[in-house]
Amino acid sequence: MPAEAKTAAKTAQPATRAAQPVTPPLTERQEARRRRILRASAQLASRGGFDAVQMREVAESSQVALGTLYRYFPSKVHLLVATMQDQLAHMHGTLRKKPPAGETAAERVAETLMRAFRALQREPHLADAMVRALTFADRSVSPEVDQVSRQTTVIILDAMGLDDPTPAQLSAVRVIEHTWHSALITWLSGRASIAQVKIDIETVCRLIDLTEVRESR
Repeated sequence: MPAEAKTAAKTAQPATRAAQPVTPPLTERQEARRRRILRASAQLASRGGFDAVQMREVAESSQVALGTLYRYFPSKVHLLVATMQDQLAHMHGTLRKKPPAGETAAERVAETLMRAFRALQREPHLADAMVRALTFADRSVSPEVDQVSRQTTVIILDAMGLDDPTPAQLSAVRVIEHTWHSALITWLSGRASIAQVKIDIETVCRLIDLTEVRESR
């Protein structure tokens, strides 16, 4: 994990979350099972959106018992939020193979988020299912939601090229994350065009330049 990812994981979450018990790591067999479940979830969502993801069908498609599926993911919302984290992790790997070419951190972050947005645009049913799950998530889904937030933070910090972000920079990253999420919702609901999303993303990424000015004083 890059240094900025470690920093994000340590500093981006409230102190109350840090006291949560650590979940034992999955065995190789359990991880393979989890991967099959997430793959089945994404495939079903890609075909029919949120309503198409039925736990029984996910269990059958991933070849696990229904009870086993519920031990991994207590509800469809848990499953789809975890699916979003998995999709973002895959996007991050793709983005690293071809880093953004912008001259400034703000330009690189805007380019990165728009590339991630266009990847979701190619799978609108899947994107809608995952965003709806995030919207429906209550406190019981906090660990999965936190994973999505951390993954997004890592993607942004990677694009910024930071080893040790300041509190002001992390604050700007959180605002950028909120805007990106809101842009997804407004686009999926048909209330914003891709062109408007691009303008909003580029505008909010200018906060990065403001934090650089503040730190230089």
